[in-house]
Amino acid sequence: MPSRSSAKTPKKDENNSKSSFSSPENNCYEGERLTNLLQSIRRETQSARHLDGSSLPEKIWLKQHFCIGVNDVTRVLERMKPSTELERSTELAPLRINHKTSSVKLQAVLVASDCNPRWLTKHLLSLALSRSVPLIFVRDNKQGSLRLGELVQLKTAIAIGIKVKGSVINKIVQEIIQDNGFELSPEGQNSARILDVRSDFQNPDKKC
Repeated sequence: MPSRSSAKTPKKDENNSKSSFSSPENNCYEGERLTNLLQSIRRETQSARHLDGSSLPEKIWLKQHFCIGVNDVTRVLERMKPSTELERSTELAPLRINHKTSSVKLQAVLVASDCNPRWLTKHLLSLALSRSVPLIFVRDNKQGSLRLGELVQLKTAIAIGIKVKGSVINKIVQEIIQDNGFELSPEGQNSARILDVRSDFQNPDKKC
């Protein structure tokens, strides 16, 4: 009997750990809320390009401010240092940039939660969590990747990372993060809350 109870304990703890960084269902952007989100980011992107005065082609300029695609986002997250107790106090102040560092940092990552297959983005949960980078999930009747693609002049984009550049893009994204109650929990160094970690998203075998 004691062996049975001890075997059940880890399973219970695992469930508790998942719920500790779950957010309400309505934190997934869809419908009018998604439209407003994308319009806000698109408007500030256009403003940032105007203020920048760059003569670069638009797609090249966009790549300077965004990581586009799951592979690109994954690569940048992997190169970022895992969060520590000292770093946690500055993660939510992306406009304070250390110009001496050449490493690329992500402020947040937009993810199409209705992509298929889901395993394409499953690894981003733990990877972003360890770097204290919030994930902002969007969905639009299995067309979330199409909506994200429009943001960066592509047909589709399953994931888009916003690079820390100290621009007006970072400012609007910071407001979005704060409005959704993203916070770094004092319970542990890798306990950043994820915006809308949905139960069906954690099951990659479940169809959209």
